[in-house]
Amino acid sequence: MNEQEFADKVVLITGAGKGTGAALAESFAARGARVALNDISPINVDEVAARITSSGGQARTYLHDVAKKVGVQALVKQVEDDWGRVDILIQHAAVEPHTPLLNLDEWDWHRTLDVNLTGAFLVLQSLGRVMRAQGGGVIVNLVGSSEVAGAYEASMSGLRGLSQAAARELGPFGIKVHAVELGPEAVKQILDLCR
Repeated sequence: MNEQEFADKVVLITGAGKGTGAALAESFAARGARVALNDISPINVDEVAARITSSGGQARTYLHDVAKKVGVQALVKQVEDDWGRVDILIQHAAVEPHTPLLNLDEWDWHRTLDVNLTGAFLVLQSLGRVMRAQGGGVIVNLVGSSEVAGAYEASMSGLRGLSQAAARELGPFGIKVHAVELGPEAVKQILDLCR
C-alpha cells in the first residue's frame, strides 16, 4: 500500500459520520487524500474529522441535508471553495426505517426515498457537472439490502438503476460510476476502484 496514493485527490463522502462512510474517510485520509465529510448532524462526523486531523490527515466537515437541492448546491460550492475540486464522490448517506411496509407511515417512506435515492441523484448531478468540467472523476454509490425495511430496499433498487444509467451517461466524460454493495469488503473494493 502506498501511503500517499491519493495525495492529489479530494474525496467527498456523504453520510461520513459512521459505519462504512467513516471507515472510508479514515482510509482515504490515511492514503493522503483531502477528505470532505458530509453528514446532516455534527455529532459523529466531527469525531471522524478529529481522528483524521489528529493523525496528520486533512479533513473538513460539511453539514448539509443531501435530500434538498439547496443543501446539495451549498455543499458542492463549499467543497469547491475549500478544496478547488472533487475527484472522488462516495455516496453513503442513507436512512433505514425498520418498519414493515404495512405499518410504515408516508413521512418515513418519503424521507427514505428522499435521502437514499433523490439525494444520491442530486449530489451525482451536481458533482457530475463539476467532474465533467474537470475532465473526469469517480462516483461510488453504496447500496445495501435489508430483509425488514421495504422502503430501504425499494430505494436501494432505485440507486442500483441510477448507478447503471449514470455510468452509461457519464462514462464518455471520463467519469466512472460504480454501485458497491455494503459489506465487509466494501472499503477495500472502493479503494481499488478509485485508484
